[in-house]
Amino acid sequence: MIDWFAFILVLGSALLATVVVVTTYSLGIRLLTVSGRTPIVTPAEFTDAITVVSPAEAKAAAKRAAKAARKSPLSAGQKRAALIGARVCFVFSGAAALFGIYLIVPVLHGLV
Repeated sequence: MIDWFAFILVLGSALLATVVVVTTYSLGIRLLTVSGRTPIVTPAEFTDAITVVSPAEAKAAAKRAAKAARKSPLSAGQKRAALIGARVCFVFSGAAALFGIYLIVPVLHGLV
């Protein structure tokens, strides 16, 4: 017989963990941007890509990010705090993902 309560408990905890990890990572990206370190990905060459960012577009995006960082109303201390907060969010997200892998792979915790 199926234990439906256990099934609902696993479903709920998986959804909650997913929401926490995604929210923490998103907050880390937001704090990284607020700190003045906008993550810009350099263009890559893909032959079958739908959209390819040209080097000129990447340079323009970097210029806009630098201009936005100069116009930021935050002090240097606030930017430093945002950067530290972003790194904490990324570490928490990575640790949660590694813990999930640990829970999934039985060899890692001795249950063979």
